[in-house]
Amino acid sequence: MSEYRIKENKELRIAISGKSGCGNTTVSTLLSEKLGVKLINFTFRQLAQEKGLTLAQVIENAKTDDSYDIEVDTRQVELAKKESCILGSRLAIWMLKEADIKVYLYASDDTRARRILNREGGDLEEIKAFTSMRDSEDSKRYKKLYNIDNNDYQFCDLIIDTAKYNPEEIAGIILEESAKRSLTEKC
Repeated sequence: MSEYRIKENKELRIAISGKSGCGNTTVSTLLSEKLGVKLINFTFRQLAQEKGLTLAQVIENAKTDDSYDIEVDTRQVELAKKESCILGSRLAIWMLKEADIKVYLYASDDTRARRILNREGGDLEEIKAFTSMRDSEDSKRYKKLYNIDNNDYQFCDLIIDTAKYNPEEIAGIILEESAKRSLTEKC
């Protein structure tokens, strides 16, 4: 893959979203490294550290207190607006209106469950059931908090089926798009 860099005197913000097991974190990290820009993925884990709570406490609190979700989502967008970056999160493409490129990564439920199994271990059928439940809960929460339908991503600049490409190839597709838009150049 050719190397790319952000054009001089330009800033670049790429928003990448996808459900669990789609490769969002892997692709976001790769792009961040290839472009030499910050990866922003502020999560409940970092919020827990800041608040002096365990991750489990934050997750439990968030079930009845929307401020946890709102703080994480708001913080990510604030950080992304400050500098060139890759914002990788479930809601990045909806929340970062200023993104130069919005990318949605998807894969079938079966593919996602198999990837989660490979990453975390466990029982495939239990992972499928848990992932389905989590997807449903996430969708309800995003609709309630922000009126976002996270199953409506047709507005994105790139929609990539991650079962068809490896992470390097996906990063390459995104970098090619950034060059087409004169946001980056090959070096």
